[in-house]
Amino acid sequence: MHDGIPGFAMPHPDDVRRAAESLRLLADPTRIKILWALLHGEESVACLAELVGAAPTAVSQHLAKLRLAGLVEGRREGTFIYYSAGDGVRALLTEALRAGAPAASSR
Repeated sequence: MHDGIPGFAMPHPDDVRRAAESLRLLADPTRIKILWALLHGEESVACLAELVGAAPTAVSQHLAKLRLAGLVEGRREGTFIYYSAGDGVRALLTEALRAGAPAASSR
């Protein structure tokens, strides 16, 4: 039926699954705050907890999920782990925040 649409191709199912998972993980205000903070530089769990106003244990759990999804990366230094935003997070988060913002005329 849609064979006549030039250049139309459905994304690969694995790409669709990964995109849906990334968007699902962004559906939490604390995770958005964590990612936003990490866009501005590498941080420890304790620092992130202070920045986002959450308990370190909660931030650690959020980071574990974000790391499994490839949205954050960790670097161990002694007993501490320092986290940073993964590739593509800036574009994803910026677009999500832009899409969720009210129109300029209604502000």
